[in-house]
Amino acid sequence: MNYFSELLGIAVIDSTDESIGVVNDLGIATGELFPHVTSLAFQGPGKTPFMISWRKYVDHVSDEGVYLNCPATDIRFSYLQPDEVLLARDILNKQIVDTQGLKVVRVNDIKMSSSGENQLRLLGAEVGPRGLLRALHPMLERVVARVAKALRHPLNDELIAWSYMDLLERSTKQIKLSVSHKTLGELHPADVADIIEKLDPRLRGQVFNQLDVAQAAEAISEFDDDELRSEMFEGLSDKEASSLLALMDPDDAAELLDELDYAKAEKLLRLMGVQEEKAIRTLLGYAEDTAGRIMTSEFVALPATDTVADAIEAIRQLDDDFESVYYVYTTDPGGGITGVLTLKTLLIAEHTERLRDLSYKDVVWVSPDVDQEEVAEEMAKYDLAAIPVCDEDRHILGIVTVDDAMDVMIEEHAEDLQIAGVVAGDNTTGETSHAITWFAQRQYWLVVWAVASAGIASVLMAAYPSELLFIYPMTFMPVCLLGAMRMVSFVKNYFLEYDQRDDEPRPYVSFFVQNTLMGLALAGIIYLCGELVASAAFHQATSLAAQAFRWSCLVAAGVTALSFMSSVIYLRVLFWRDEHDKNTTGTALSATATFSATLAYSILSSCAIVALISNM
Repeated sequence: MNYFSELLGIAVIDSTDESIGVVNDLGIATGELFPHVTSLAFQGPGKTPFMISWRKYVDHVSDEGVYLNCPATDIRFSYLQPDEVLLARDILNKQIVDTQGLKVVRVNDIKMSSSGENQLRLLGAEVGPRGLLRALHPMLERVVARVAKALRHPLNDELIAWSYMDLLERSTKQIKLSVSHKTLGELHPADVADIIEKLDPRLRGQVFNQLDVAQAAEAISEFDDDELRSEMFEGLSDKEASSLLALMDPDDAAELLDELDYAKAEKLLRLMGVQEEKAIRTLLGYAEDTAGRIMTSEFVALPATDTVADAIEAIRQLDDDFESVYYVYTTDPGGGITGVLTLKTLLIAEHTERLRDLSYKDVVWVSPDVDQEEVAEEMAKYDLAAIPVCDEDRHILGIVTVDDAMDVMIEEHAEDLQIAGVVAGDNTTGETSHAITWFAQRQYWLVVWAVASAGIASVLMAAYPSELLFIYPMTFMPVCLLGAMRMVSFVKNYFLEYDQRDDEPRPYVSFFVQNTLMGLALAGIIYLCGELVASAAFHQATSLAAQAFRWSCLVAAGVTALSFMSSVIYLRVLFWRDEHDKNTTGTALSATATFSATLAYSILSSCAIVALISNM
């Protein structure tokens, strides 16, 4: 057996060929590169859970069951060890971090490998659709895989090796995941922040707490969501929060403190060291969205009379967590800025040369009350990696670095998009942020569903008022509507990606065959799911309600198949309108398909149930 899902539920058979239970979990030793199975958990008579040593009692594994090497009376039960995890309890259907792909994924199945008759090892997690389909039913996975292969879009395994998995629901401080394991703490802070933002809310705090203070300080600075940043911060004690703020860049710490209430912020500031507190208070003294608020007080400025050797030595003496050094600034005896040098200039110059002889004198600088957008524009205009912020006497107060300028530009761009009525961020569909327009463009099918359901209800209540039979077609109608909308999305993507050569005909036939097969596959899945629900929900298969439910499901499957079969019509419309320089919106196509599916389903389901009532 190659997958964990295939082992779940098979019989556990002792040496006398007596079945003593069914497999419900496996334990693995986590400290190995490819962990081997160490424990067998099974459910005995009366659903009593048992756990035994795999190495000691398992003789071999086959499709029929797990065979033990002794009778049930000789078995001695065991317990899970501290370095072990259970696959079903701790990994299957749980979120994990793929530390190679830098993403959060959900484990749908687990790939196993057998070595010998009684040795099983874990190779990795299956996070793709095949694992999900296999968990539902192996036959369903095989059917969908064959259909996908016929459509030339094979359904491949998506495996994450154990050495690149980071568990989230058990502390990695308590178990050794792998001898070569790369954990969250080793990732770039931006990747850690991105991963935490994608986690389920219940896991975010747990994962964030696994980081040490330095890692947490870097990660929290990378959060894009201010509310999430405050949420993570509020979960810390005052001492932890103060330590974290002290390790953050002063501008990031000031931004975070500005979101807290005054009493809380003052308390955390008093718990800091004197230097960190002073740097942050200085930034908080400037107005929001100004150069003074986003600047950092960490920069290198030396007297113009110093030598190159002095500058290099000063850079060497900086702390490891010092802000990145882009330039060295020179000052006069009064502290005013007189010039700037790049690191390249320092590296190629003689160590005895004076900084005043090498520095660029026409320094671009800004005052602390300048709007942050103007600062970013100045940096872009002069191609600067950092720009000094100076007072009226040209004393350097701090610098604004390129990463802060990029954040400002992204923030201002998002605000401009919001003013224009477009949602920024991860939205790639061009959807509007105006609630009414967004609903009209994307969620109008809910109104169509409600109106059509009311129509079906009026027809069926008139024909058979004693039972609420309209509930069943109402239940299945969203399947048809969403299927029609997905079909249109597929047609649009195909049209946009299609690159036709002049000597080639339109691919209507192949497109029709491909979508027909896809529609039939979806229809089969809808029908099978409906039959499963019907068999569980209705005790009498011949009752009026059961038959109405089944007919509604059958009509939904048929309409879905017809929607995908009609996709070639929409493709022809797009090509024709494109050839005649006529624009066609995706919303119009989607609305047309949705209304067509609604009309077809409403008529067919109503007629089917009315006919069913007439024959009763």
